[in-house]
Amino acid sequence: MTTTTSPHTPPRSRLGHAYGEQLARNGSAGNPTAAALESATLRLAYQDRFLDGPAFLGGSELRTLVGDLHTVYGLLRSLPERGFGGSVTALAAAVGLEPSQAALITRSARTGSLLPLGRADLYHDGSGFKLLEFNITSALGGFENADINRAMLAYPPLDAFVTRHRLRYEDTLGHMVRTMYAECAANIPAGRAPVVAVVDTVENFAVVGPRLRVFAEKLADFGVEGIACDLGEITYPNGRATVAGRTVDVVFRYFLPEDLTDPVAAAQLEPLLTAVERGGLGLFSRLDAELYGNKGTLAMLSDEEHRDRYDAAELACLDRILPWTRYVRPRATDPGGSRVDLLSHARGHQHELILKPTLLHGGNGIIAGWTVDPAEWESRVASAMDGPFVLQRRVRPTAEPFPDGAGGVRELFLNWGLYLSARGTEEDGYAGGFVRGSADPAVGVVSMGSGATVGCVFHGGDS
Repeated sequence: MTTTTSPHTPPRSRLGHAYGEQLARNGSAGNPTAAALESATLRLAYQDRFLDGPAFLGGSELRTLVGDLHTVYGLLRSLPERGFGGSVTALAAAVGLEPSQAALITRSARTGSLLPLGRADLYHDGSGFKLLEFNITSALGGFENADINRAMLAYPPLDAFVTRHRLRYEDTLGHMVRTMYAECAANIPAGRAPVVAVVDTVENFAVVGPRLRVFAEKLADFGVEGIACDLGEITYPNGRATVAGRTVDVVFRYFLPEDLTDPVAAAQLEPLLTAVERGGLGLFSRLDAELYGNKGTLAMLSDEEHRDRYDAAELACLDRILPWTRYVRPRATDPGGSRVDLLSHARGHQHELILKPTLLHGGNGIIAGWTVDPAEWESRVASAMDGPFVLQRRVRPTAEPFPDGAGGVRELFLNWGLYLSARGTEEDGYAGGFVRGSADPAVGVVSMGSGATVGCVFHGGDS
C-alpha cells in the first residue's frame, strides 16, 4: 500500500480529487467510518471492513455507463431470438446448464414477467469501465448500499462536500422492491401490505439466514411484511404458500439455479413453481434471470464470430465495455480476430487471462493466470476445455485516491458493483452501487473474499 501526504490528480474522478484536496486543506479530524462501525446491519454484512471515503461517479460518466449497461442487458435478453431460434432451452444448454436445470428455467420463463434488474461488476482501466460480469437475478445483495451512504454522511467533511457539489445516492433496496411490485403486480393485494418471503435453500439459509432476516425486516420501510425462511419451511395448504401461519403473496428468491442440482432442493421447489403457475404466488425473480447473467452469455456477445447479429451502435457499445471473453474450446478467435489454438493462446498469454466457470457465483472457481505457475495454468485450462468455462482478458484497474484515515491519501484498485433497474419517465435505470477496494493491483479478483474493503458511491456533478 502506498500512502502519500497530498492527493494527486487521478485519471478518472475529479470529484475524488476535489474531496482529497478538501481533506488536505481543512484537516480530517474524526473517524469517517464511525457510524458504519456502529451499525449492526452493516457490521453483519461487512464486519469492520469499510473504506475511509466514498467513490464518486460524475453525472455524464454515469449516464454513458448506464446507457451502455442497458444496451448490454437488452442484448443478453435477446440472445434466444438472435442465436437460438427463440428457444430458452437451447440457450440454457449452450451455457452448460444440466437438463434438469434447463427444464426448470424454461418452465419458469413461461410465467410472469422479467424486468431489468442486475448488478454489473466492473473495473475502470483508465480509459473506461469494463464489464467483468453481469449478475442478473433477484439474489444480488446490495440491499444495505444506502445504509453505507447514510453512515458515511455522518462524517461532517463528507456531508459538506456532498452538499456543496449536489451529489446524490440511490437506495438499491427501493429499486428492488419497485421491480418486485411491477413483476408480481398480479399477486400484490389491494388494501393491505403484501407478505413477501425472502427464501433460500435449507443449506444456504443456515449460512446467510441472519442477513436475510435483516433484509426481510428492512422491507417494512417499503410497506412490505417480510419473512425470511428456507425452502423447507414453506407449506402449501390448499395450494397456497404459507410460512409460520402466514399466507405468502410473493417469494423473493435468493436461491440460484445452481443450487437446484440437489434433489432435496429441487423437490422443495416443485410445489412452489406449481403455485406460481396457478397464479396464487408471485416469484421474484423468474429462474431464467440467471440464464442471461451467465458468464457464458457475455462470451457470446464478445465472440468475433457473432458480430453479424448486432448493429453498428450495439457493436460500438460492446467494443467499449466488454473485455475479450471466449468459451474454452479448442479453436477460437484471439483479440485481433484471428483463429487460434486456444490452449496455445492461453499458454502464451497466461498473465493476461483469467479462467472463469460459467455456472458459479461469488468468485468461486476463478483462476487468474498471473497467480499460478505455468504448469498449473495449463492443466486448469486443459481440464476446462469443452466444459462450462470461459477465458477473459485481464482488465487492469487503474488506481484511485482514497483517504487513508491518517491525513494522507492511498491508492486503491476498485471493483465497482453498480445496479441496474428499469427505466421510466423519471428513472434513468441506475439503482445505486458500492465498491470493493484493494491495495494489491495483482490480486486475482478484488472481492471481500480476497481481503477488499467496502465503500459507497455518490453520483452527480460535472464529471
